[in-house]
Amino acid sequence: MSTRVENINRDIIEWAIIRNGNSLKEFYAENPTVESWIKGEKLPTVKQLESFTHKVHVPFGYMFLKAPPVEDVPIPFFRTGNKTPVKSVSLNVFHTIQIIKDRQTWLTDYLEELDFTKLDFVGKYTVKDDYRVIVEDIRRVLQIEPNWASKHSNWELALEFLTNKIEEAGIIVTFNGIVGTNTRRVIDVNECRGFVLVDDRAPFLFINSSDAKAAQMFTLIHELAHIWLGKSAGFDMDNMLPVEDPIEILCDKVAAELLVPEVYFLEKWESSQDFIYLSRTFKVSPIVIGRRALDLNLITKKQFFAFYNSYIQDFKNKKEKQGSGGNYYATAKKRVSIRFATFVNHAVKDNKLLYRDAYRLTNMKGETYNKFVTEYLY
Repeated sequence: MSTRVENINRDIIEWAIIRNGNSLKEFYAENPTVESWIKGEKLPTVKQLESFTHKVHVPFGYMFLKAPPVEDVPIPFFRTGNKTPVKSVSLNVFHTIQIIKDRQTWLTDYLEELDFTKLDFVGKYTVKDDYRVIVEDIRRVLQIEPNWASKHSNWELALEFLTNKIEEAGIIVTFNGIVGTNTRRVIDVNECRGFVLVDDRAPFLFINSSDAKAAQMFTLIHELAHIWLGKSAGFDMDNMLPVEDPIEILCDKVAAELLVPEVYFLEKWESSQDFIYLSRTFKVSPIVIGRRALDLNLITKKQFFAFYNSYIQDFKNKKEKQGSGGNYYATAKKRVSIRFATFVNHAVKDNKLLYRDAYRLTNMKGETYNKFVTEYLY
């Protein structure tokens, strides 16, 4: 006979349902057994309660708390149109931040144990500094020229080049559009294009890979600027516009100048005002080109938003027609980061990390993990 759980907290159950993004009415309609627990008509078995916690993504132990835990967003999370950071995010974004934070905590401790020096560019500047000075320092650290993007044939290669340069500087870059490896838990681009967790030994950048490749480039540099300012944050960058925050505005200026230098842009603008053509030249999204033109007062807001809305709709239509798939291991390299996975692999080989912890940190297990580190890591 199955063991029944008597001391469950009904308030916790309803909190967990709402926290997962469900309405109580709809959830109970689809899961009448859970509603019977709330009404006191039945008691759940241990197995039923475990199944429930998996469905709503909460630890089993939460079911026995006296009150719902406080789960504050660990970093400022900005929404376009808001003057202050929001106090809550969706569960998918919250769990993704937790995953990346867990990796960062381990790597920071590991690098400290190995006597890795702190990265001197983290927090080097403040909001009072000129964005052009910050851009020059980023170029120096990454060892790139002002016209670096023009040397690559397409956006994908330019993004790969830039990502490698950033990782070589000691920064972990991860790309993912879902929570871990759960394809049913998609991270909405409209809520989160990315976030950055600043640390002077192991800073982490997270980019929502559901976004257009060329748009990811802008997010990547925006986050990079946050590291130079020493400020963790997350953002949606709706309509490619910054929030009303001095740091966010400065980071946008850094990203715009590094990706689309004003001098080169004005030179190209004289011969062509075609956003698509210019985007191919600078290897960024046409929307970024539009934003740059708007910032430099070359077009009006009305012109920018007309183009923006049209472009976004076209992108959505094309994405719906594209199938999913691709090489699992090639995707894993981006989700985990080659630099991070290399440290994990070395720690395992040096007996400083258990395999079970390596599996947790990389979201891979057994033969999948072994094949990844032996065939795809280097």
